[in-house]
Amino acid sequence: MIMMTTPAKENPFLKPFATPYGTAPFDLIKIEHYEPAFEKAIKAHQSEIDAIVANPQNPTFSNTIEAIEYSGEMLSRVSSVFFNLLSAESNDEMMEISQRLSPELSQHSNNINLNEELFKRVKAVYDVRHTSGLTPEQIRLTEKYYENFENSGATLSPEGKEKYRELSMELSKASLAFGQNNLRETNAFEMVLTDKADLTGLPETLIDAAATKAKLKGKEGWLIDLSAPSYMGFMKYSSRRDLREKLYMAYSMKGVAGGEFDNQENVRKIVNLRLEIARLMGYNTYSEYILKNRMAKNEAAVFGLLDRLAEAFTPTAHQELEDVKSFASEMEGKPFDLQPWDWSYYADKLKDNRFDLNDEMTRPYFELENVKKGVFGLATDLYGLQFVRNRDIQVYHPEVEAYEVFDENGDFLSVLYTDFHPRDGKHSGAWMTSFKEQYMRDGKDSRPHVSIVMNFTRPTETKPALLTFDEVKTFLHEFGHALHGMLSKCTYETLSGTSVYRDFVELPSHIMENWLVQKEYLDKFAFHYQTGEKMPEELLQKIVDASNYNVGYATLRQLSFGYLDMAWHSLEAPFEGDVRAFEQDAMARVQLLPVVPETCMSASFSHIFSGGYAAGYYSYKWSEVMDADAFSVFKKNGIFDKETARSFRINILEKGNTEDPMTLFIRFRGQEPSVEALLRRSGIDN
Repeated sequence: MIMMTTPAKENPFLKPFATPYGTAPFDLIKIEHYEPAFEKAIKAHQSEIDAIVANPQNPTFSNTIEAIEYSGEMLSRVSSVFFNLLSAESNDEMMEISQRLSPELSQHSNNINLNEELFKRVKAVYDVRHTSGLTPEQIRLTEKYYENFENSGATLSPEGKEKYRELSMELSKASLAFGQNNLRETNAFEMVLTDKADLTGLPETLIDAAATKAKLKGKEGWLIDLSAPSYMGFMKYSSRRDLREKLYMAYSMKGVAGGEFDNQENVRKIVNLRLEIARLMGYNTYSEYILKNRMAKNEAAVFGLLDRLAEAFTPTAHQELEDVKSFASEMEGKPFDLQPWDWSYYADKLKDNRFDLNDEMTRPYFELENVKKGVFGLATDLYGLQFVRNRDIQVYHPEVEAYEVFDENGDFLSVLYTDFHPRDGKHSGAWMTSFKEQYMRDGKDSRPHVSIVMNFTRPTETKPALLTFDEVKTFLHEFGHALHGMLSKCTYETLSGTSVYRDFVELPSHIMENWLVQKEYLDKFAFHYQTGEKMPEELLQKIVDASNYNVGYATLRQLSFGYLDMAWHSLEAPFEGDVRAFEQDAMARVQLLPVVPETCMSASFSHIFSGGYAAGYYSYKWSEVMDADAFSVFKKNGIFDKETARSFRINILEKGNTEDPMTLFIRFRGQEPSVEALLRRSGIDN
């Protein structure tokens, strides 16, 4: 974080940020500002809530629902900065602060959600929502608040409310500990190679990156770690099977290797606390409790989707497995016992053999600056957006870039932060988030501040950042989320942008990935970083031809995560068993590769144990069904068709959670989504 020697008493969080667009003044923010700001913000928010409760007037939408909506401005300001940086630019001190803050924030949330008099006012507005002249969006907001109170224990007995307080606080602490253990164990592992023979098979880009990483850590040789570019690149290219196995075991035993970062007890604690909360609320399982406010509605619909896709893709996946096994045996000249640490290596070699295509062939055409132009340019082609970098907008790390985003008529739409490369203190993976959401108040449209955070291949001393095909796809995916946030056109912050059902939120991101296998799109930005030449037509065609390579394997892998998530959250009794054994049983139906008994994904499955995807990981496949169906409209009308894009923008991207998501989808597509579109796109003959 960028620091200045500013006295701690001049706390920048205590009043609205006096910056262009009200962006966070990262240059003024110091670690010692957070806790005093949280303390004042919690008190201020509680005073606002107390004033709503004490209002002698009868409850109305304005003096109750809207008043709650507009409360907590300071708390929102400090929370958005602190928790975003806790994921993207963390350190031990911030982690310690988060552990101290966690119970305080849980208690504050419970003080609001379990306030009987406040809930009475909310319920009074809710009961007459259809007969009191409210707009559809106001009705939706009222229902959202009522559901939030109900889901947070507002209808429980006094004893039940006290129990909910206790459970929710414990759950918050356990989830936080899970995420921090995962980050620390990820950062702790280093495989330092000093013999050039250990680099056999690695492309020059990966060797350069490993050398740069070692140099930055003050080490001799080449450093391989568990960050995505390093881990995935090594597993795909290294011909040293022993080192692939070592790296795979380090990655796959995170959280189950014993020691201070072991997460097995946190897994048990989290699933049991969630089950207890669900039971307290009158549900048999946590997934039943969660899914009632999702598009899926119930466990049967989720398992129905997972089972349907498993049935459709399993034959293809098994054939793909046999193909890779046979190819590995041919390469080795003897029957080969394919293990999980072998898959990426031999699957990539077979892909190269079958399509004459690998990441090192496409990487020179995916230089990061060109890819940015291509990704931003897609938003220009579809929606008329313009992106202008503004170096005067403060950022939280020197590598982060800030852009002003303008509509086609020149109106300001959003600030967009981009953060591309791995570093210590940043969680693995990729995500979109917001420092400020969009809303309208007093006739003013307050525009959002959106951030996309990724862990892409770094530049080296000799080359710029050259991305893999999958990294470009990830960029498009997160940018789709960003568009959902940036194009929001809602009245209320609670309903704006990506604040939609978990199984709807992935539609705007998934659909963006479709363009990457369209030659017409690749031709716009895939230029060689040295010569400036366009990607050759035959290479473009190879990308298209290979787009469904190992689609069965990839689908079953995603389904295995969905089944695992649902297994943990459809438990009907407390779990005290073996985490590994439970996981292996949950994933057995779609398990392709041999199970390595020592490994366990659950203990590092941050999406469901420290993120927002508990009983919701299925939503990736749910949204993929929708995106395949939705993109078929673009395919029919033209992938850059302005009218189709305008319809998608108006009916999906601008609407947030102001209407039921199925209503929005049907308004764009003309019908409910069909799994058949996904099967067709995947080349599955069903």
